[in-house]
Amino acid sequence: MKHEEEIVKNIKSGFIDGLIVTIVGLIGFGIVKKCIDHYKRKNYGKTKTLLSSLGFKNVIPTLNDYELSIASQLIDPSAIDVTFADIAGLDNIIESIKTEIILPLLTYPIMRQKFRHFQPPKGVLLHGPPGCGKTMIAKATAKEAGARFINLAIPTLTDKWYGESQKYALAVFTLAQKLQPCIIFVDEIDTFLRSRRITDHEVTAMMKAQFMILWDGLNSKKDECGVVVLGATNRPHDVDEAILRRMPSRFEIPKPDRRQRQQILNLLLAGESLQDDVDVEKLAESTNGFSASDLKELCRSALSAPICQRASEILELASATDKTKLSRFLADLRNVNHGDFQAVLARIDERSDLKGHDHSCSRSE
Repeated sequence: MKHEEEIVKNIKSGFIDGLIVTIVGLIGFGIVKKCIDHYKRKNYGKTKTLLSSLGFKNVIPTLNDYELSIASQLIDPSAIDVTFADIAGLDNIIESIKTEIILPLLTYPIMRQKFRHFQPPKGVLLHGPPGCGKTMIAKATAKEAGARFINLAIPTLTDKWYGESQKYALAVFTLAQKLQPCIIFVDEIDTFLRSRRITDHEVTAMMKAQFMILWDGLNSKKDECGVVVLGATNRPHDVDEAILRRMPSRFEIPKPDRRQRQQILNLLLAGESLQDDVDVEKLAESTNGFSASDLKELCRSALSAPICQRASEILELASATDKTKLSRFLADLRNVNHGDFQAVLARIDERSDLKGHDHSCSRSE
């Protein structure tokens, strides 16, 4: 009898302990959820202001919390500070993008009256090495097309409470359709929609499947063809084949060749104070293997050389109350010369040698 009472006592004790843990867990979940909801509501005010400024005041009452959360990642086309004029060396690709994407986005409501199948592609993939301008092209495309630009952050879809991911995936597309013409930009799409594996988490697999189903639903109705999913990746071979089939328009953005590097350098150095010995053609020849962002960093470092050489004097003048001396001092600084660029290239070669890498910037093509 004592033995049975002891068993019952242990069961009750274990049940109570488990109940306490459950209650504490629920309270903790509630507190965290309440904090997150408070943060969301605070951000919704900014989102609604942006939507109103874009002319979507009447749409706001139709948006649910998930759509408002996605809308916080919306970028006003007028706030995008890059156009195709800021991108050098990719003329052929830009012309293709204008024809295949921008023209349909600008004209599809009228064109569809006569050309029933005229519409932008549901998916576009920009792929190539890092730093070659994929994100710039995506933003410039939205700017030129006057399209709303949702810069989709992947954690929005993956780092949510259980069961929420599918609701956020749905909100991406329903919001885009309400704001069309709209571009849904997914940077590093390979990390989000990579080739499916047996090891994929069940929630992730379900969210990917729903994302593709919703994607397939685009352009199924006459008034739903102004939405484009635009992805960018450095590793196109890691993207799921099912995703690639949904991205019929694909553009490789390679590292620039010598002619393209010269065009990029000319654009970056336009209007700068340069000495006559700066030879852009030679710089283009000596930067084989550089990406567009590498060239931008080269120019930034070289153009800073006259300032860095007189940094202590500039700091002293900058700390003074009277800034007129500083203005005169800066006006008298020397112009940038070719040696400044060579010095930066030498430092890059030195860093590459220290890391044991064979950087190709010092070799001509």
